[in-house]
Amino acid sequence: MFRKILVANRGEIAVRVIRTCREMGILSVAVYSEADRTAKHVRLADEAVAIGPAPAPESYLNIERVVAAALGADADAVHPGYGFLSESADFAEACGHAGLKFIGPPSDAILTMGIKTRARKVMEDAGVPVVPGTAAARSSAEAAALAAKIGYPVMLKAAAGGGGKGMRLVEAPDRLATSWAQAQGEALQAFGDDSVYLERAIVRPRHVEVQILADEHGSVVHLGERECSLQRRHQKVLEETPSPLLAGHSRTRESLCSAAVAAARAAGYANAGTVEFLMDADRRFYFLEMNTRLQVEHPVTELVTGIDLVREQILVAAGKPLRHGQSDIGFRGHAMECRVYAEDPKAGFLPSPGRISRLVMPEGPGIRVDSGAEEGWTVPLEYDPLIAKLCAWAPTRPEVVCRLRGALREAAVGGIATTLGFFRELLEDPRFQAGEIDTGFIERGLDPAAAAAASPSRAARLAAMLVAVRASQVRRHSVGTGRPEPAPSRWKDRGRRAGVGGGGR
Repeated sequence: MFRKILVANRGEIAVRVIRTCREMGILSVAVYSEADRTAKHVRLADEAVAIGPAPAPESYLNIERVVAAALGADADAVHPGYGFLSESADFAEACGHAGLKFIGPPSDAILTMGIKTRARKVMEDAGVPVVPGTAAARSSAEAAALAAKIGYPVMLKAAAGGGGKGMRLVEAPDRLATSWAQAQGEALQAFGDDSVYLERAIVRPRHVEVQILADEHGSVVHLGERECSLQRRHQKVLEETPSPLLAGHSRTRESLCSAAVAAARAAGYANAGTVEFLMDADRRFYFLEMNTRLQVEHPVTELVTGIDLVREQILVAAGKPLRHGQSDIGFRGHAMECRVYAEDPKAGFLPSPGRISRLVMPEGPGIRVDSGAEEGWTVPLEYDPLIAKLCAWAPTRPEVVCRLRGALREAAVGGIATTLGFFRELLEDPRFQAGEIDTGFIERGLDPAAAAAASPSRAARLAAMLVAVRASQVRRHSVGTGRPEPAPSRWKDRGRRAGVGGGGR
């Protein structure tokens, strides 16, 4: 077993890995940028090494500095967490060349699954269903010809990307050229590669993924599926397991999970990974991509299986065979996760960095909070503004919704704007409670039927207008008094039309 592991990450995932290392009797080494000098993960680790200025390319994304930190600390292995260098084949290779064990899949598997067009070909050869699509097109004219063959609407996707970057929905031929140029530009900026390919767009899809574990001896198992359809701009917002779409459809679930295992075998995979699928209204599923790392939403799987995925990652990387056969893995109850961000829903979900003056997280049966934040800590502008992952478990989905609603009422963050209020309203939506969701659910807003029922009469609208005019006059009169002006309570993101496609970090 490893004696010392360097955690090449920050925030809640670094805290998560450090805690499992401590439970296993393994020393941990944190790395930190100048912006994270006083961060929680730095204090919890057995050792900490500074790796550069705040900008990620000069610190957390700098392979040479991270590897040098691991060697300087005399670490045996490196855990990349998620994000940053976790899906970098170059980083995995650099660790190997330095004599460090990379706690993740082989670099070849990372490279194969990281190039989406290559991954599609591997899945097709393995018999895993894929969305009808094409190889990377070389020009907008070629893309137009391919789109005509596939049929509109189509999705343009960055061949080297993920997380919604370089992705555009095209509903008609006259929008293709502009969307093509936008997708190429965004792909080049995000991934250094402007290759773009096309897929047929699935209208109002569900995004369902399967957690897999594979060892270095050829064994592969799945740990069930996760529903990840609640997204904003292709970024996941709330995840749960099991998927409500598959309730009462055990054969479809078995086929889905078997396809994920086949995908992992075809990729020559080892360690933890996630195979992501899109599902249509008829529960037909299609391979989307494979994330060759630990997922942000892994806690919900841990809550229903009782398996510590980070521990399993470390054991597999140490050459141990899987401790669980497929028949040994049980699934109990239902779990959900809310990603609580330092973002302002009333301002289009803009980041809200700053000092946390108050931090209260819920406790109680079935509640789990993964966080790298603390009261008095300053959320930096340079990184992903995740404050906490608020998770709940209960025997059934209706019970977990109730438990999570109660937990959200207990939670409080002061000094900055957060998405807590957004989740409180989201969990009250009757369609969400019924599990009637898809990847465009959030952007389409609240229940149209509920909105129509709540529509005021003409007289009431006139009265509201008079009140609004009067309030405006009062606000103008009180300028300089320091009284706060209340903002409207809305959780809807009206930034783009959604409902087709998929993705998500």
